[in-house]
Amino acid sequence: MRVVIAEDNVLLSEGLNLLLRTSGIEVVATVIDGPGFVAAVREHTPDVTIVDVRLPPSFRDEGLRAALEARAEFPSLPVLVLSQYVEETYAGELLADGRGGVGYLLKDRVSRVDEFVDALRRVAAGGTVMDPEVVAQLLVRRRRGTDQVGSLTPRERQVLSLMAEGRANSDIATHLTVTERAVHKHIGNIFAKLDLPPSDSGHRRVLAVLAYLNR
Repeated sequence: MRVVIAEDNVLLSEGLNLLLRTSGIEVVATVIDGPGFVAAVREHTPDVTIVDVRLPPSFRDEGLRAALEARAEFPSLPVLVLSQYVEETYAGELLADGRGGVGYLLKDRVSRVDEFVDALRRVAAGGTVMDPEVVAQLLVRRRRGTDQVGSLTPRERQVLSLMAEGRANSDIATHLTVTERAVHKHIGNIFAKLDLPPSDSGHRRVLAVLAYLNR
C-alpha cells in the first residue's frame, strides 16, 4: 500500500513515516501544504492519503480543501483526515459527497498504532471511518433537537453510533454482546424510524447515518 502524507508538524510527520514503514506500508511522499499534497497525488497516484486539516499558510482548513480538490480530480482517492480537535463542519464537508474511502480521526488516535493502521487500511479499501469522539458529539448535538432520534431506543442509539464509526455487523454484535441477527433487526428499526431512503451503495449504512447527522 502506497501513501502520501500532508503534515507540517515535523515530529508527527516523521512519526507517521516510521509507524507506517514499520507496518509494511510505503510512504511515497510527505508534504507540508495543500498545493504540495495535490501535486504529490497527481505524481504518485497513492492507494491512500493522510491529511492534516490545518496546513500552512493560515492553518485553518487548507488540508481539508486540498483533500476535497484532490477527490474532485480523483474521485476514488481514499483520504484519511487528521484533526487536533473535533470539528463537526469539517467532518461533514469531507463526507458530504456520499462516497466511501474517507476517514476523520483525532490526532491522538495515531498513538494507538494497531487501531490507526487498521483505520487506514479500511479507508484504503473504500470504507468510511469516523472517530468515536466525533460520532458521539454529532449524536448528542442532533439528539437535542431532533424528534426522530428521540424515538430511538437506547440500544438503537448505541447501534447507530457504532454504525457511524464504520463497524460491521459482527463488530457491533461483539461490542454489544448480542447476536448479529439482533444487530440486523436494530439497524432495520433505525432506518425505519429515521425515515431514511434505501440505497444501492455498498456504504449504505454509514452514508445513511451521516446523511441524517448532517441534516
